[in-house]
Amino acid sequence: LAFTFCSTYLDWILMTPKPFKLAMIQMEVRGGDPKWNLARAREQISEAASEGAQIILLPECLDLGWTHPSSQVMAEAIPEGHPCTVLSAAAKEHQVYVCGGLTEKENERVYTSAVLINPEGEVVLKYRKLSELEIGHTYYAQGDRLNVTETEYGTIGVMICADGFANGQVISRSLCYMGADVILSPCAWARPADHDNDMDPYGKVWRESYKPVAKQFSTAIFGTSNVGPITAGPWKGRKCVGCSLAIDAAGEEMIQGPYGKDCILYANISPQ
Repeated sequence: LAFTFCSTYLDWILMTPKPFKLAMIQMEVRGGDPKWNLARAREQISEAASEGAQIILLPECLDLGWTHPSSQVMAEAIPEGHPCTVLSAAAKEHQVYVCGGLTEKENERVYTSAVLINPEGEVVLKYRKLSELEIGHTYYAQGDRLNVTETEYGTIGVMICADGFANGQVISRSLCYMGADVILSPCAWARPADHDNDMDPYGKVWRESYKPVAKQFSTAIFGTSNVGPITAGPWKGRKCVGCSLAIDAAGEEMIQGPYGKDCILYANISPQ
């Protein structure tokens, strides 16, 4: 009986999620320029790791830019394609988890996808966006499944951008029912070029989407958006604005990133 108790207690200790430092990389993404974007991502992953981050979250379609027409000819496979191998090499080099959005090609279909890569450089989760805006349907096929993965920092689920405000927050809630302690969301949040953030502060839609789910399920939710102009595609002329958002497992706002600024944001997360 004593052995059984000790063994069970040890198992419980080993399963208890560890605290971690999250880096939200609110980077500039240049449409159709994967060489520049991937170099920038590697540079900022290195900086975040040097600051002690164990999990690093990057934006949606960080390789080519969301809805950039280059997606139709330049998207690559996951995990074999160059963008994914670059992120995998960075994760392994710095011994961190990396989550980021990539433009994926499989057969004749293109997806806005996200990967979670472990410190050994292995893709432990791949997700294809389910809830795409109508203007994105020309560019991307729809995913067909959700998944989560267990890590030493808790069970992690991944969604992408507009998934967060799908009707009734069905996607984030589903990830919570699947056991997610943490939800990571690569994003590309955009506004018209003449948007005045002082008059109309950005972020309400995400607070209203993230906070109730986080509070109900005791699940921390993080959305990281890129910054920079959208130079081609249906939203040409708009700008991605950043304002990345961290909501803790109590449903309280931890961080909102600055408007339109390339930067790295840090959050210290403790398990509930």
